[in-house]
Amino acid sequence: MEFVSPEGLRLDGRRPMEMRQIRAEIGAVSRADGSAIFEMGNTKVVAAVYGPREVQNRSQQMSDQALIRCEYSMANFSTGDRKRKPKGDRRSTEISLVIRQTMEACIMTNLMPRSQIDIYVQVLQADGGTRSACINAATLALADAGIPMRDLVTSCSAGYLNSTPLLDLNYVEDSAGGPDVTVGILPKLDKVTLLQMDSKLPIDILENVVQLATEGCKAVANYIREILLENTKQLEYRRGV
Repeated sequence: MEFVSPEGLRLDGRRPMEMRQIRAEIGAVSRADGSAIFEMGNTKVVAAVYGPREVQNRSQQMSDQALIRCEYSMANFSTGDRKRKPKGDRRSTEISLVIRQTMEACIMTNLMPRSQIDIYVQVLQADGGTRSACINAATLALADAGIPMRDLVTSCSAGYLNSTPLLDLNYVEDSAGGPDVTVGILPKLDKVTLLQMDSKLPIDILENVVQLATEGCKAVANYIREILLENTKQLEYRRGV
């Protein structure tokens, strides 16, 4: 199958180095301490954050830092598949762990000892790049909850199909079986918090693909900062500042 046309266009009309349209909304879940919806193309994710609050299981309490818990799930209607996925299947457990470890790298847990922060992420609509969308939604939700962070953590994927590096893969490209790299970064600190790859790539091509995904992460970071700034202005306006 040809994923890049002779004119240099992908199946959805994008250029190889072009991201899908991103959109975000803060405060989507009123009962949560912080929440956000994040969309990357047709992939749509909602994240809710509760805490910092008292640790429910005392045996897990840490005297020097906060406990971060994360739960990832996919809505049954998110993919269009009629098969019901069991709750807590291996993929969900793995992605929950990936999101938790990525978030632990940016949350200043030492400022909130003996407490726990719960992050719930649910995929409402899946069209490739769900892992990245979940991390971006969780970052926004944490910022909305006022959780102290070293930096925003943002994520984006890139792949390699038809001998061409492609940014931000959709489901058709993602399921083609080519190499797929997901990167998460702390843009201001210039640190990588997540690097996952399916299948193998020669080292020189890997560097190009990782660099492309990193550029995508930086674009997401700029967009998230704009959303947070706009949200702050609205709050100030409501309070009459």
